[in-house]
Amino acid sequence: MFEDAELGHAIDKATFDARVPTLRSDLLDAQFALKDSRAFPVVLLVGGVEGSGRGETVNALTSWLDPRHVEVNGLGDPSDEELERPRMWRFWRALPPKGKIGVFFGSWYTYPILQASLAKGKVRWAKLDKRIDEIVRFERMLSEEGALVLKFWFHLSKNAQHKRIKELKKDPHTRWRVSGIDEDYFDRYDRFREVSERTLRHTSTALAPWLVVEGVDRRYRELFVAEELLRAMKARLAAPKVARPTPARSSDAPEVDSRRTLLSELDLKKKLPKPRYEKELEKWQGQLAMLTRQKRFRDRSVVIVFEGNDAAGKGGTIRRVTSAVDARIVRVVPIAAPTDEEKAHPYLWRFWRQLPRHGNMTIFDRSWYGRVLVERVEGFCTPYDWERAYGEINDFEDDMFGHGTVVAKFWLAISKEEQLRRFKEREEVSFKAFKITEEDWRNRKKWDAYGDAVCDMVARTSSARAPWTMVEANDKYHARVKVLKTLCQRLEAVLEK
Repeated sequence: MFEDAELGHAIDKATFDARVPTLRSDLLDAQFALKDSRAFPVVLLVGGVEGSGRGETVNALTSWLDPRHVEVNGLGDPSDEELERPRMWRFWRALPPKGKIGVFFGSWYTYPILQASLAKGKVRWAKLDKRIDEIVRFERMLSEEGALVLKFWFHLSKNAQHKRIKELKKDPHTRWRVSGIDEDYFDRYDRFREVSERTLRHTSTALAPWLVVEGVDRRYRELFVAEELLRAMKARLAAPKVARPTPARSSDAPEVDSRRTLLSELDLKKKLPKPRYEKELEKWQGQLAMLTRQKRFRDRSVVIVFEGNDAAGKGGTIRRVTSAVDARIVRVVPIAAPTDEEKAHPYLWRFWRQLPRHGNMTIFDRSWYGRVLVERVEGFCTPYDWERAYGEINDFEDDMFGHGTVVAKFWLAISKEEQLRRFKEREEVSFKAFKITEEDWRNRKKWDAYGDAVCDMVARTSSARAPWTMVEANDKYHARVKVLKTLCQRLEAVLEK
Protein backbone atom coordinates (compact mmCIF):
# COMPACT_ATOMS: atom_id res chain seq x y z
CA MET A 1 0.00 0.00 0.00
CA PHE A 2 2.89 2.38 0.73
CA GLU A 3 5.31 3.41 -1.99
CA ASP A 4 8.86 4.12 -0.82
CA ALA A 5 10.25 6.34 -3.54
CA GLU A 6 12.83 8.60 -1.88
CA LEU A 7 11.60 11.80 -3.48
CA GLY A 8 8.10 10.88 -4.60
CA HIS A 9 6.02 13.47 -6.36
CA ALA A 10 7.17 17.07 -6.28
CA ILE A 11 5.55 20.27 -7.55
CA ASP A 12 7.57 23.35 -8.44
CA LYS A 13 6.71 26.73 -7.00
CA ALA A 14 5.46 28.22 -10.26
CA THR A 15 2.99 25.38 -10.83
CA PHE A 16 1.84 25.54 -7.22
CA ASP A 17 1.33 29.30 -7.30
CA ALA A 18 -0.63 29.03 -10.55
CA ARG A 19 -3.03 26.34 -9.28
CA VAL A 20 -3.72 27.59 -5.75
CA PRO A 21 -5.92 30.68 -6.50
CA THR A 22 -8.45 28.73 -8.55
CA LEU A 23 -8.36 25.85 -6.09
CA ARG A 24 -9.05 28.14 -3.14
CA SER A 25 -11.95 29.79 -4.93
CA ASP A 26 -13.47 26.45 -5.87
CA LEU A 27 -13.02 25.13 -2.33
CA LEU A 28 -14.88 28.11 -0.88
CA ASP A 29 -17.68 27.71 -3.41
CA ALA A 30 -18.07 24.04 -2.49
CA GLN A 31 -17.85 24.81 1.22
CA PHE A 32 -20.65 27.40 1.04
CA ALA A 33 -22.77 25.12 -1.14
CA LEU A 34 -22.38 22.51 1.60
CA LYS A 35 -23.24 25.05 4.31
CA ASP A 36 -26.34 26.27 2.49
CA SER A 37 -27.63 22.81 1.64
CA ARG A 38 -26.87 21.24 5.04
CA ALA A 39 -27.02 18.02 3.07
CA PHE A 40 -24.24 16.13 4.86
CA PRO A 41 -21.22 16.60 7.13
CA VAL A 42 -17.63 16.05 6.02
CA VAL A 43 -15.51 13.93 8.37
CA LEU A 44 -11.86 14.32 7.40
CA LEU A 45 -9.29 12.10 9.12
CA VAL A 46 -5.57 12.89 9.07
CA GLY A 47 -3.10 10.21 10.12
CA GLY A 48 0.34 8.97 9.22
CA VAL A 49 4.02 8.93 9.98
CA GLU A 50 5.59 11.45 12.32
CA GLY A 51 7.26 14.30 10.43
CA SER A 52 5.22 13.76 7.26
CA GLY A 53 3.71 17.23 7.23
CA ARG A 54 0.24 16.48 8.59
CA GLY A 55 0.03 19.60 10.73
CA GLU A 56 1.35 21.90 8.02
CA THR A 57 -1.14 20.50 5.53
CA VAL A 58 -4.10 20.90 7.88
CA ASN A 59 -3.02 24.48 8.61
CA ALA A 60 -2.84 25.26 4.90
CA LEU A 61 -6.18 23.66 4.19
CA THR A 62 -8.00 25.49 6.98
CA SER A 63 -6.48 28.80 5.85
CA TRP A 64 -7.95 28.23 2.38
CA LEU A 65 -11.42 27.47 3.77
CA ASP A 66 -13.77 29.66 5.79
CA PRO A 67 -12.69 28.78 9.36
CA ARG A 68 -16.20 29.50 10.72
CA HIS A 69 -17.44 26.29 9.17
CA VAL A 70 -14.46 24.04 9.87
CA GLU A 71 -13.96 22.27 13.19
CA VAL A 72 -10.41 21.01 13.79
CA ASN A 73 -10.15 18.42 16.53
CA GLY A 74 -6.62 17.88 17.79
CA LEU A 75 -7.39 14.85 19.93
CA GLY A 76 -4.33 13.83 21.90
CA ASP A 77 -4.24 11.90 25.16
CA PRO A 78 -7.75 11.55 26.64
CA SER A 79 -8.66 13.69 29.64
CA ASP A 80 -9.87 12.24 32.94
CA GLU A 81 -13.44 13.02 31.88
CA GLU A 82 -12.95 11.15 28.60
CA LEU A 83 -11.32 8.17 30.30
CA GLU A 84 -14.47 7.72 32.40
CA ARG A 85 -16.60 7.13 29.32
CA PRO A 86 -16.43 4.53 26.53
CA ARG A 87 -13.45 5.23 24.27
CA MET A 88 -15.58 6.42 21.34
CA TRP A 89 -17.39 9.05 23.46
CA ARG A 90 -14.82 11.76 22.74
CA PHE A 91 -15.14 11.21 18.98
CA TRP A 92 -18.94 11.13 18.96
CA ARG A 93 -19.03 14.47 20.78
CA ALA A 94 -16.76 16.01 18.14
CA LEU A 95 -18.66 14.83 15.06
CA PRO A 96 -19.52 17.83 12.84
CA PRO A 97 -23.15 18.66 12.03
CA LYS A 98 -24.52 18.63 8.51
CA GLY A 99 -23.14 21.54 6.53
CA LYS A 100 -19.75 21.62 8.27
CA ILE A 101 -16.32 20.05 7.86
CA GLY A 102 -14.79 18.28 10.83
CA VAL A 103 -11.05 17.59 10.72
CA PHE A 104 -9.75 14.91 13.08
CA PHE A 105 -6.05 15.39 13.68
CA GLY A 106 -5.80 12.32 15.83
CA SER A 107 -8.73 9.94 15.50
CA TRP A 108 -10.18 6.55 16.42
CA TYR A 109 -7.21 5.01 14.60
CA THR A 110 -4.51 6.67 16.70
CA TYR A 111 -4.47 4.52 19.82
CA PRO A 112 -5.11 1.11 18.22
CA ILE A 113 -2.14 1.68 15.90
CA LEU A 114 0.15 3.16 18.53
CA GLN A 115 -0.67 0.54 21.15
CA ALA A 116 0.13 -2.25 18.70
CA SER A 117 3.27 -0.49 17.41
CA LEU A 118 4.78 0.49 20.74
CA ALA A 119 3.85 -2.59 22.75
CA LYS A 120 6.64 -4.78 24.06
CA GLY A 121 6.91 -8.26 22.63
CA LYS A 122 4.88 -9.56 19.73
CA VAL A 123 2.02 -7.63 18.21
CA ARG A 124 -1.35 -8.82 19.50
CA TRP A 125 -2.93 -9.07 16.08
CA ALA A 126 -6.22 -10.51 17.34
CA LYS A 127 -6.75 -7.49 19.61
CA LEU A 128 -5.91 -5.10 16.76
CA ASP A 129 -8.23 -6.94 14.36
CA LYS A 130 -11.08 -6.65 16.85
CA ARG A 131 -10.62 -2.90 17.03
CA ILE A 132 -10.36 -2.73 13.24
CA ASP A 133 -13.69 -4.52 12.91
CA GLU A 134 -15.30 -2.07 15.35
CA ILE A 135 -13.93 0.87 13.37
CA VAL A 136 -15.24 -0.49 10.07
CA ARG A 137 -18.74 -0.81 11.54
CA PHE A 138 -18.54 2.69 13.03
CA GLU A 139 -17.50 4.26 9.73
CA ARG A 140 -20.19 2.31 7.88
CA MET A 141 -22.75 3.79 10.27
CA LEU A 142 -21.38 7.32 9.68
CA SER A 143 -21.62 6.82 5.93
CA GLU A 144 -25.11 5.33 6.15
CA GLU A 145 -26.14 8.38 8.18
CA GLY A 146 -24.97 10.57 5.29
CA ALA A 147 -21.47 11.64 6.31
CA LEU A 148 -18.78 12.06 3.67
CA VAL A 149 -15.81 10.28 5.27
CA LEU A 150 -12.37 11.11 3.86
CA LYS A 151 -9.21 9.55 5.27
CA PHE A 152 -5.69 10.74 4.43
CA TRP A 153 -2.60 8.82 5.49
CA PHE A 154 0.66 10.79 5.22
CA HIS A 155 3.56 8.50 4.42
CA LEU A 156 7.34 8.85 4.52
CA SER A 157 9.90 6.16 3.84
CA LYS A 158 12.23 5.32 6.69
CA ASN A 159 15.11 7.16 5.03
CA ALA A 160 12.94 10.20 4.32
CA GLN A 161 11.75 10.33 7.91
CA HIS A 162 15.31 10.06 9.23
CA LYS A 163 16.43 12.82 6.88
CA ARG A 164 13.56 15.09 7.94
CA ILE A 165 14.32 14.61 11.65
CA LYS A 166 18.00 15.45 11.06
CA GLU A 167 17.11 18.60 9.10
CA LEU A 168 14.70 19.80 11.77
CA LYS A 169 17.21 19.19 14.58
CA LYS A 170 19.97 20.90 12.64
CA ASP A 171 18.08 24.21 12.29
CA PRO A 172 17.82 26.16 15.60
CA HIS A 173 14.46 27.56 14.45
CA THR A 174 12.90 24.12 13.91
CA ARG A 175 14.74 22.04 16.51
CA TRP A 176 11.77 22.38 18.89
CA ARG A 177 9.59 20.38 16.48
CA VAL A 178 11.49 17.17 17.27
CA SER A 179 10.69 15.43 20.54
CA GLY A 180 11.86 12.26 22.17
CA ILE A 181 8.60 10.68 21.07
CA ASP A 182 9.41 11.39 17.42
CA GLU A 183 12.74 9.61 17.75
CA ASP A 184 11.11 6.72 19.61
CA TYR A 185 8.63 6.34 16.76
CA PHE A 186 11.50 6.31 14.29
CA ASP A 187 13.21 3.52 16.23
CA ARG A 188 10.01 1.49 15.83
CA TYR A 189 9.36 2.52 12.24
CA ASP A 190 9.29 -1.02 10.82
CA ARG A 191 6.69 -2.26 13.28
CA PHE A 192 4.66 0.94 12.93
CA ARG A 193 4.60 0.46 9.18
CA GLU A 194 3.55 -3.19 9.48
CA VAL A 195 0.71 -2.34 11.85
CA SER A 196 -0.37 0.66 9.80
CA GLU A 197 -0.47 -1.26 6.54
CA ARG A 198 -2.59 -4.00 8.08
CA THR A 199 -4.97 -1.44 9.56
CA LEU A 200 -5.32 0.59 6.38
CA ARG A 201 -5.88 -2.46 4.17
CA HIS A 202 -8.73 -3.69 6.34
CA THR A 203 -10.36 -0.30 6.88
CA SER A 204 -10.17 1.10 3.37
CA THR A 205 -13.71 0.50 2.18
CA ALA A 206 -15.87 1.76 -0.65
CA LEU A 207 -17.72 4.03 1.77
CA ALA A 208 -14.60 5.30 3.57
CA PRO A 209 -11.41 4.69 1.56
CA TRP A 210 -7.91 5.65 2.62
CA LEU A 211 -5.89 7.98 0.38
CA VAL A 212 -2.13 7.75 0.87
CA VAL A 213 -0.32 11.10 0.66
CA GLU A 214 3.40 11.26 -0.10
CA GLY A 215 4.72 13.49 2.65
CA VAL A 216 8.09 14.61 1.25
CA ASP A 217 7.06 17.65 -0.79
CA ARG A 218 4.96 20.31 0.96
CA ARG A 219 3.41 21.76 -2.18
CA TYR A 220 2.44 18.33 -3.50
CA ARG A 221 0.74 17.15 -0.33
CA GLU A 222 -1.17 20.41 0.16
CA LEU A 223 -2.53 20.35 -3.39
CA PHE A 224 -3.29 16.63 -3.22
CA VAL A 225 -5.39 16.88 -0.05
CA ALA A 226 -7.20 20.05 -1.09
CA GLU A 227 -8.02 18.75 -4.58
CA GLU A 228 -9.26 15.40 -3.27
CA LEU A 229 -11.47 17.18 -0.73
CA LEU A 230 -12.85 19.44 -3.46
CA ARG A 231 -13.50 16.53 -5.82
CA ALA A 232 -15.30 14.50 -3.17
CA MET A 233 -17.46 17.43 -2.00
CA LYS A 234 -18.48 18.41 -5.53
CA ALA A 235 -19.31 14.82 -6.43
CA ARG A 236 -21.48 14.35 -3.33
CA LEU A 237 -23.25 17.70 -3.79
CA ALA A 238 -24.07 16.84 -7.41
CA ALA A 239 -25.04 13.22 -6.79
CA PRO A 240 -28.73 12.31 -7.00
CA LYS A 241 -30.31 10.87 -3.88
CA VAL A 242 -30.09 7.09 -4.03
CA ALA A 243 -33.11 5.10 -2.87
CA ARG A 244 -32.26 2.57 -0.18
CA PRO A 245 -33.23 -1.06 -0.78
CA THR A 246 -36.25 -2.39 1.06
CA PRO A 247 -35.22 -5.20 3.44
CA ALA A 248 -36.75 -8.59 2.84
CA ARG A 249 -39.64 -9.27 5.22
CA SER A 250 -41.73 -12.39 5.56
CA SER A 251 -44.99 -11.93 3.63
CA ASP A 252 -46.77 -14.96 5.00
CA ALA A 253 -46.38 -14.24 8.73
CA PRO A 254 -49.66 -14.76 10.61
CA GLU A 255 -51.57 -11.78 11.94
CA VAL A 256 -50.44 -10.63 15.39
CA ASP A 257 -53.78 -11.58 16.98
CA SER A 258 -53.48 -15.19 15.82
CA ARG A 259 -49.99 -15.94 17.03
CA ARG A 260 -48.24 -16.24 20.34
CA THR A 261 -45.74 -13.48 20.92
CA LEU A 262 -43.40 -12.32 23.62
CA LEU A 263 -46.01 -9.77 24.69
CA SER A 264 -49.02 -12.06 24.52
CA GLU A 265 -47.29 -14.54 26.84
CA LEU A 266 -46.81 -11.98 29.63
CA ASP A 267 -49.03 -12.51 32.66
CA LEU A 268 -50.45 -9.03 33.07
CA LYS A 269 -52.64 -10.16 35.97
CA LYS A 270 -49.69 -10.17 38.37
CA LYS A 271 -50.41 -8.01 41.40
CA LEU A 272 -48.75 -6.94 44.62
CA PRO A 273 -50.94 -5.96 47.59
CA LYS A 274 -50.19 -2.49 48.95
CA PRO A 275 -48.93 -3.62 52.40
CA ARG A 276 -46.46 -6.02 50.80
CA TYR A 277 -45.55 -3.45 48.16
CA GLU A 278 -44.54 -0.92 50.81
CA LYS A 279 -42.25 -3.47 52.50
CA GLU A 280 -40.73 -4.63 49.21
CA LEU A 281 -40.27 -1.07 48.02
CA GLU A 282 -38.36 -0.11 51.15
CA LYS A 283 -36.24 -3.28 50.95
CA TRP A 284 -35.13 -2.84 47.33
CA GLN A 285 -34.72 0.91 47.49
CA GLY A 286 -32.48 0.43 50.51
CA GLN A 287 -30.45 -2.22 48.73
CA LEU A 288 -30.04 -0.03 45.66
CA ALA A 289 -28.84 2.84 47.84
CA MET A 290 -26.24 0.63 49.54
CA LEU A 291 -25.00 -0.79 46.23
CA THR A 292 -24.37 2.68 44.81
CA ARG A 293 -22.36 3.56 47.93
CA GLN A 294 -19.92 0.68 47.53
CA LYS A 295 -16.34 1.55 46.71
CA ARG A 296 -16.44 -0.65 43.60
CA PHE A 297 -19.31 1.39 42.20
CA ARG A 298 -16.90 4.30 41.72
CA ASP A 299 -15.33 2.42 38.81
CA ARG A 300 -18.69 1.65 37.22
CA SER A 301 -21.54 3.59 35.69
CA VAL A 302 -25.17 2.67 35.12
CA VAL A 303 -27.40 3.35 32.14
CA ILE A 304 -31.08 2.51 32.59
CA VAL A 305 -33.49 2.49 29.66
CA PHE A 306 -37.23 2.77 30.17
CA GLU A 307 -39.50 1.98 27.24
CA GLY A 308 -43.09 0.83 27.25
CA ASN A 309 -46.66 1.40 26.19
CA ASP A 310 -48.03 4.90 26.64
CA ALA A 311 -49.40 5.28 30.20
CA ALA A 312 -47.52 2.16 31.38
CA GLY A 313 -46.16 3.95 34.45
CA LYS A 314 -42.60 4.77 33.41
CA GLY A 315 -42.58 8.11 35.22
CA GLY A 316 -43.74 6.68 38.54
CA THR A 317 -41.24 3.83 38.33
CA ILE A 318 -38.39 6.21 37.51
CA ARG A 319 -39.25 8.29 40.58
CA ARG A 320 -38.96 5.20 42.79
CA VAL A 321 -35.48 4.58 41.40
CA THR A 322 -34.21 8.15 41.71
CA SER A 323 -35.54 8.56 45.25
CA ALA A 324 -33.42 5.62 46.34
CA VAL A 325 -30.02 7.05 45.39
CA ASP A 326 -28.01 10.19 46.01
CA ALA A 327 -29.43 12.93 43.79
CA ARG A 328 -25.89 14.04 42.92
CA ILE A 329 -25.11 10.83 41.03
CA VAL A 330 -28.34 10.25 39.09
CA ARG A 331 -29.74 12.13 36.11
CA VAL A 332 -32.95 11.55 34.17
CA VAL A 333 -32.87 12.29 30.43
CA PRO A 334 -36.37 12.59 28.92
CA ILE A 335 -36.33 11.89 25.21
CA ALA A 336 -38.69 13.76 22.89
CA ALA A 337 -38.61 14.48 19.15
CA PRO A 338 -35.06 15.45 18.08
CA THR A 339 -34.14 19.13 17.87
CA ASP A 340 -32.69 20.71 14.72
CA GLU A 341 -29.21 20.36 16.20
CA GLU A 342 -29.79 16.67 16.90
CA LYS A 343 -31.20 16.05 13.41
CA ALA A 344 -27.96 17.45 11.98
CA HIS A 345 -26.03 14.52 13.51
CA PRO A 346 -26.32 10.72 13.41
CA TYR A 347 -29.33 9.60 15.46
CA LEU A 348 -27.16 8.05 18.21
CA TRP A 349 -25.24 11.30 18.74
CA ARG A 350 -27.68 12.77 21.24
CA PHE A 351 -27.51 9.62 23.36
CA TRP A 352 -23.73 9.26 23.30
CA ARG A 353 -23.46 12.80 24.67
CA GLN A 354 -25.48 11.86 27.75
CA LEU A 355 -23.45 8.86 28.93
CA PRO A 356 -22.49 9.10 32.63
CA ARG A 357 -19.06 9.23 34.23
CA HIS A 358 -17.88 6.53 36.61
CA GLY A 359 -19.86 6.41 39.81
CA ASN A 360 -22.92 7.91 38.15
CA MET A 361 -26.27 6.75 36.80
CA THR A 362 -28.24 8.03 33.80
CA ILE A 363 -31.88 7.09 33.27
CA PHE A 364 -33.33 7.44 29.77
CA ASP A 365 -37.09 7.99 29.70
CA ARG A 366 -37.45 6.71 26.10
CA SER A 367 -34.21 6.12 24.25
CA TRP A 368 -32.33 5.19 21.08
CA TYR A 369 -34.93 2.47 20.60
CA GLY A 370 -37.19 5.13 19.12
CA ARG A 371 -35.46 4.34 15.81
CA VAL A 372 -36.90 0.80 15.78
CA LEU A 373 -40.19 1.69 17.48
CA VAL A 374 -41.89 5.03 16.79
CA GLU A 375 -39.73 5.91 13.77
CA ARG A 376 -40.38 2.48 12.28
CA VAL A 377 -44.12 2.42 12.93
CA GLU A 378 -44.80 6.05 12.03
CA GLY A 379 -42.61 5.96 8.91
CA PHE A 380 -40.19 8.64 10.15
CA CYS A 381 -37.30 6.64 8.72
CA THR A 382 -37.01 4.10 5.90
CA PRO A 383 -37.15 0.33 6.48
CA TYR A 384 -33.49 0.23 5.44
CA ASP A 385 -32.57 2.65 8.24
CA TRP A 386 -34.45 0.96 11.06
CA GLU A 387 -33.31 -2.49 9.94
CA ARG A 388 -29.65 -1.48 10.13
CA ALA A 389 -30.25 0.22 13.48
CA TYR A 390 -30.42 -3.10 15.37
CA GLY A 391 -26.74 -3.79 14.72
CA GLU A 392 -25.75 -0.18 15.42
CA ILE A 393 -27.61 -0.24 18.73
CA ASN A 394 -25.93 -3.51 19.71
CA ASP A 395 -22.54 -1.97 18.94
CA PHE A 396 -23.43 1.08 21.07
CA GLU A 397 -24.40 -1.06 24.04
CA ASP A 398 -21.34 -3.30 23.60
CA ASP A 399 -19.17 -0.17 23.82
CA MET A 400 -20.85 0.77 27.08
CA PHE A 401 -20.53 -2.73 28.53
CA GLY A 402 -16.88 -2.98 27.49
CA HIS A 403 -16.16 0.16 29.50
CA GLY A 404 -17.77 -1.20 32.66
CA THR A 405 -21.22 0.34 32.27
CA VAL A 406 -24.16 -1.67 33.58
CA VAL A 407 -26.90 -1.45 30.95
CA ALA A 408 -30.41 -2.23 32.25
CA LYS A 409 -33.36 -2.08 29.83
CA PHE A 410 -36.99 -2.30 30.86
CA TRP A 411 -40.12 -2.66 28.73
CA LEU A 412 -43.24 -1.79 30.77
CA ALA A 413 -46.19 -3.63 29.26
CA ILE A 414 -49.89 -3.05 29.90
CA SER A 415 -52.98 -4.44 28.20
CA LYS A 416 -54.93 -2.46 25.64
CA GLU A 417 -57.89 -2.33 28.04
CA GLU A 418 -55.76 -1.02 30.92
CA GLN A 419 -54.28 1.64 28.68
CA LEU A 420 -57.77 2.85 27.72
CA ARG A 421 -58.75 3.04 31.40
CA ARG A 422 -55.67 5.11 32.22
CA PHE A 423 -56.17 7.40 29.23
CA LYS A 424 -59.71 8.19 30.35
CA GLU A 425 -58.57 8.73 33.93
CA ARG A 426 -55.98 11.20 32.75
CA GLU A 427 -58.58 13.15 30.81
CA GLU A 428 -60.88 13.33 33.84
CA VAL A 429 -58.31 14.24 36.52
CA SER A 430 -57.15 17.84 36.23
CA PHE A 431 -53.59 17.33 37.48
CA LYS A 432 -53.10 14.38 35.12
CA ALA A 433 -54.57 15.99 31.99
CA PHE A 434 -51.16 17.16 30.77
CA LYS A 435 -50.08 13.52 30.43
CA ILE A 436 -52.55 12.70 27.65
CA THR A 437 -52.17 14.09 24.12
CA GLU A 438 -53.63 13.53 20.68
CA GLU A 439 -50.45 11.67 19.82
CA ASP A 440 -51.21 9.09 22.53
CA TRP A 441 -54.60 8.40 20.94
CA ARG A 442 -53.01 8.15 17.47
CA ASN A 443 -50.40 5.68 18.74
CA ARG A 444 -53.15 3.56 20.26
CA LYS A 445 -54.68 3.01 16.84
CA LYS A 446 -51.42 1.29 15.83
CA TRP A 447 -51.31 -1.05 18.81
CA ASP A 448 -50.61 -4.17 16.75
CA ALA A 449 -47.88 -2.52 14.67
CA TYR A 450 -46.13 -1.37 17.85
CA GLY A 451 -46.48 -4.89 19.25
CA ASP A 452 -44.67 -6.33 16.24
CA ALA A 453 -41.94 -3.71 16.57
CA VAL A 454 -41.44 -4.48 20.26
CA CYS A 455 -41.12 -8.22 19.62
CA ASP A 456 -38.51 -7.60 16.89
CA MET A 457 -36.65 -5.15 19.12
CA VAL A 458 -36.35 -7.53 22.05
CA ALA A 459 -35.43 -10.50 19.86
CA ARG A 460 -32.65 -8.60 18.09
CA THR A 461 -31.19 -6.44 20.86
CA SER A 462 -31.48 -8.49 24.06
CA SER A 463 -28.10 -9.94 24.98
CA ALA A 464 -26.24 -11.21 28.03
CA ARG A 465 -24.46 -7.86 28.14
CA ALA A 466 -27.58 -5.73 27.82
CA PRO A 467 -30.69 -7.86 28.38
CA TRP A 468 -34.27 -6.67 28.17
CA THR A 469 -36.49 -7.15 31.20
CA MET A 470 -40.18 -7.42 30.36
CA VAL A 471 -42.22 -5.86 33.17
CA GLU A 472 -45.88 -6.73 33.69
CA ALA A 473 -47.20 -3.24 34.47
CA ASN A 474 -50.98 -3.50 34.72
CA ASP A 475 -50.32 -3.35 38.45
CA LYS A 476 -47.99 -0.43 39.16
CA TYR A 477 -46.90 -1.83 42.51
CA HIS A 478 -45.70 -5.06 40.92
CA ALA A 479 -43.92 -3.15 38.11
CA ARG A 480 -42.01 -0.83 40.43
CA VAL A 481 -40.77 -3.61 42.67
CA LYS A 482 -39.76 -5.79 39.73
CA VAL A 483 -37.71 -2.98 38.24
CA LEU A 484 -35.94 -2.18 41.52
CA LYS A 485 -35.28 -5.84 42.29
CA THR A 486 -33.91 -6.52 38.79
CA LEU A 487 -31.68 -3.45 38.91
CA CYS A 488 -30.26 -4.49 42.29
CA GLN A 489 -29.56 -8.00 41.03
CA ARG A 490 -27.78 -6.67 37.94
CA LEU A 491 -25.62 -4.32 40.00
CA GLU A 492 -24.89 -6.95 42.64
CA ALA A 493 -23.71 -9.46 40.02
CA VAL A 494 -21.27 -6.92 38.58
CA LEU A 495 -19.93 -5.48 41.83
CA GLU A 496 -19.25 -8.91 43.33
CA LYS A 497 -16.88 -9.91 40.52
